[in-house]
Parts: sequence; structure tokens; C-alpha cells
Amino acid sequence: MDILLTATTVARRTVLVGAAAALLALAGPALPQSNKVAFDVGYLPILPMAQLFVMEGEGWLDEAGIVFNKTRFSSGPAMVQAIASGKMEMMWIGIGPAMVARANGIDIKVVAANVIEQVGVLAVGRLAEVSRGSTSAGVALAEFTKAKGRRPKFATLPKGSVPDTVLRYWLLRKLGMRLDDVEIVGMGAGRVQQALLAGAVDGASILEPVLTVVREAKPDAYVMGLGGELFPNQPGAVVAVRGEALAQKRGAIDKIVALHIRATKMLRNDPKRAARHVHAAIGAGLIKLDIMQKAVVSPANNFVSDPRVIVAATKVMHDFSAEMGTLRKKVPLDLLFDSSVYEAAEKSEK
Repeated sequence: MDILLTATTVARRTVLVGAAAALLALAGPALPQSNKVAFDVGYLPILPMAQLFVMEGEGWLDEAGIVFNKTRFSSGPAMVQAIASGKMEMMWIGIGPAMVARANGIDIKVVAANVIEQVGVLAVGRLAEVSRGSTSAGVALAEFTKAKGRRPKFATLPKGSVPDTVLRYWLLRKLGMRLDDVEIVGMGAGRVQQALLAGAVDGASILEPVLTVVREAKPDAYVMGLGGELFPNQPGAVVAVRGEALAQKRGAIDKIVALHIRATKMLRNDPKRAARHVHAAIGAGLIKLDIMQKAVVSPANNFVSDPRVIVAATKVMHDFSAEMGTLRKKVPLDLLFDSSVYEAAEKSEK
């Protein structure tokens, strides 16, 4: 399965008057195919990319005269490899892999944020039992090791991904533990959920909707930490654009970011409708619609658009990633972020 539990809480029910009409005016009527602006887009089939699925499902891209030629990736590091080979103009990608790409000399700019604090650490089996009765996660992990005679095994996405980075940050910075106190196993998106359901691991650092899926299937599963408890204001998925595309297609990119803002508003204000588009894109035939609807409104999903709100926490993640060796070169964040696109898009919808 290609779905993850794909983590300050952001208000979900802001009243926004006139935004839809303004953005429709921005988009204009649907254009003939020959007049559309096309983009090669890379994305991960996970819930933190929800804005992409909403804008497609609502037909807003077609109205705006934009065509996405999409390529689906199993992980952020896999997408970075494709970006390095010259592929992809726009990316719905994790902030960690985006930093890696920029550190490798690839000219990309983060123009919008998707979500913050979307990672959760979920325990199953014996670790869930121990955690439920312990005074802290650190105590629970130590008690598990003593009782089982082995280290707890955690599944997460490949090293350098956001869930992997958050797990390591939580263990080191929040719990004061050593990384070798646990076993961390990197794997693809679908295998994380399968491993939890099969009891092949003791826990996972994961994203919605896996949290909801596993807790529905295993009511005794236990959330050891969520969102800001793991990494305050943790940056997650973002929208990034190759510098060349930004220079050549700026007007169309402004429209896309405006639609991204609109999609964020729908995710907050009309999550049931938004969840239908997310489900159609990444959940149809895999999980039930009502599970996806629960996942969209989960505390592990704090949907945002403004890239400026994640800059400070990105600096924290940047420095930690460099310390861990997943970021070989440091990246000046003023080169990674370009808030001018968001600022222009925000003005256009008011």
C-alpha cells in the first residue's frame, strides 16, 4: 500500500468569505489544451500532499489553464535522485529531501508549505502495553528492552526522510537516549503499515492515514508521541519549484500556489469534501472513505500554506540533519525559500 500516516496546532475552521470567488476569477474559464501551461510534477502518494489532490479533484487546474504531467515516487530520497538527473519542474516533497536536493547543488525553491507537525510515533504489541502504563516514553523503551531482552524495533521511511529525521530527533533531543538504544528500520511507505499490522515491528514513526488505519485495526495500539511533542513546529511536506521553471513560468506558478492556498482552506473548512479527493487519489480500493475522513481531521494533520511559518523550524531540522550526516552540506535557507510567490498568490485571492 502506498499510503502513510503520511505531523502549535493550526486552526481548522477559519471563516473565509469571498476566497472562492476571487480564486475562480484568478483561474478564469477552462482553456483549450493548446493554450495550457504544462508542468512535469513529482509527488509522493501520501496525505501531507493533500492540497495537490484537492486542486486536481476540484478541477481548478483545468480552469486555470494548467496541466500536470505527474510522476509518483515511493520516497523523498527517490525523488531527489530524479530531480538530480534533471527531471521534474515542480515537486510536492518533504522538507528534508528538499534540503538534500538543494545541498547537492540543485536549484530548487520552496514556494509553499503543506503541513506541520504531522509525524506520530505509534507502538503496537508489547511496547504499546508497556507505554500505556509508563510515566514517559523513555521509561517505556527501557522497560521494554529489559523485559524482552532486545531493543525496540521501529519502522520508518528511508534515512533522510521527514519521519526518519523526526524519530531520531525525538530519541536524542526529547528523550535523551542514544540511537543504538533502538533499532531503526527504513522501508517504503506501504511496508511501514504492513509491518505494524503484522506485528513485525514494535513501533513506527509514521504519517496519516497509517495512524488511523492501524488504530482502527488494532485498538490496543498506543501513540507514544505526536506532532509538537516529537519536534515543535516540525516542518513537513512542501511545494518546491526548479529555478528555471520559476523564471520561465512565474505567472502559472503564482496561479498554482493560489490554488494551493485555496485547497488548504478546503482541508480546514470542509474536510469531508476534501477527503473525497484525497481518497480518490491515494486511498481508493485500499482504505474506506470514512477512515480517510478521520485521518484528514486527525491532530496529526495541521494544514498550512505559508512557507514563512516553517523557516525557523526548518533551520532546526537543517542543523540536526547536518549533525546526523543526512545533509552533507549546509544550505543557506534564504536560497531554499522564496516567499515572493506565496505573497503574490495570497494578495490575488483577497
